[in-house]
Amino acid sequence: MIELLLQADRLLTVDMVDQAEAIYRTVAEQDPRNAIALVGLARCALARGEDQEAYRLAARAHEIDPEDDMARRMTLRMAEVLTYRGEVVDPPSPWSGTSSGSGTSSGRGGAAPSGTSSGSGASPGSGGTRSTSRSWLDRVRGR
Repeated sequence: MIELLLQADRLLTVDMVDQAEAIYRTVAEQDPRNAIALVGLARCALARGEDQEAYRLAARAHEIDPEDDMARRMTLRMAEVLTYRGEVVDPPSPWSGTSSGSGTSSGRGGAAPSGTSSGSGASPGSGGTRSTSRSWLDRVRGR
């Protein structure tokens, strides 16, 4: 499987997203708990501009392997980007204190996590006021 993952990574590096995704998907189907394959699928989704899907897949990979630094960093960064845009971001289950089940939810819809629209400052051009409570991302980071 390592050879397949390396091949998919090389394909993604040269922007052959469809081919890379097919390989990552094959590995993920053979081993549903392969966090590396899920991060690869998240990178493919990101390359296509499917940010919510990239976040969902990265969060699932982080849930499977909390020690996977790429999954952790991608989850945090995607949550930050989506929150900045004002999109609803469901916190991954390890951070929310509840289980998300099989991890097959779409990541779209649902209630925003407590404090999602809050933070230390408003985003540029948001025009809205922010509460003084910390966002869930800041709580995760220990700020």
